[in-house]
Amino acid sequence: MDLRQLSYFLEVAQHASFSKASQSIHLSQPTLSKMVKSLEDELGVVLLDRSTRKVVLTEAGKLVQTHAQAVINAQQQLLAAVVDLKEMRKGQFTLGLPPVIGASFFPRVIADFHQLHPDIEIQIVEEGGKRIEQLLIEGKINLGVIVLPVDEQLFEAVPIVKRHLNLVLPLTHPMQHSSKVRLTDLRDEPFILFRQEFNLHDRVKEACIREGFEPRVAYESTQWDFIYELICANQGISLLPETICARLDPEKVRVVRLIEPSIHWDLAIIWKKGGYVSHAAQGWIEFAKGVFTNRN
Repeated sequence: MDLRQLSYFLEVAQHASFSKASQSIHLSQPTLSKMVKSLEDELGVVLLDRSTRKVVLTEAGKLVQTHAQAVINAQQQLLAAVVDLKEMRKGQFTLGLPPVIGASFFPRVIADFHQLHPDIEIQIVEEGGKRIEQLLIEGKINLGVIVLPVDEQLFEAVPIVKRHLNLVLPLTHPMQHSSKVRLTDLRDEPFILFRQEFNLHDRVKEACIREGFEPRVAYESTQWDFIYELICANQGISLLPETICARLDPEKVRVVRLIEPSIHWDLAIIWKKGGYVSHAAQGWIEFAKGVFTNRN
């Protein structure tokens, strides 16, 4: 049994005539009759009473008509749903965002995308970059945004943002008036970092180690505003993204923008290598890439 048999049978039932049905679907009457007869043979019942002037549905024909119409309707709904997905009228995907990155870059991007595609649902999962990578590997989320670098054997990556980290000091710090600071000058400072599940933690530690020392970590947090308050309370220093530093009160902390060597803070949208990316997710990647290309 195939969908053509069902649709041809429904045409005959609707017109109560093989000749009218054949004209309607532009199929020869013998071919149409043969297709309906093959359906009857397959089901083992007579669907149409052909002995009268008009073709009349038998009891079995009425039953099959009801179910056949449901099948055809389901097929049409399926095709429409697929078209909606392909044309991004509907869809959904799960996006992993570290809190710092999400708050800094994506509220406006998500809002603008939703305005263009109101029926595409984005489920946001807030986690650190390392946890996002693990969730992608496990197939629990579809896309993630992380700080580069990323393991290119495990993930596909689309770079979107290039930024640097700035040094944030208490106002009482001896280097508060410096316009430029070398990382080696911070060797004995107490560092306040994001927790280890955040890629920013590794970026800072790796940069310091390349300069010959491991930073002395006084505190760790998952929240940039708590790190900021600790700096205000003269509990240490930190290296934070430019976007966060732009929010800090210059009356409470000092931001030094020139660090030698500079520490890059480059972002990318990533997904599991070889993993399926839905039309909705592909559309969002292209949209976000376009937004950040214009901003950079």
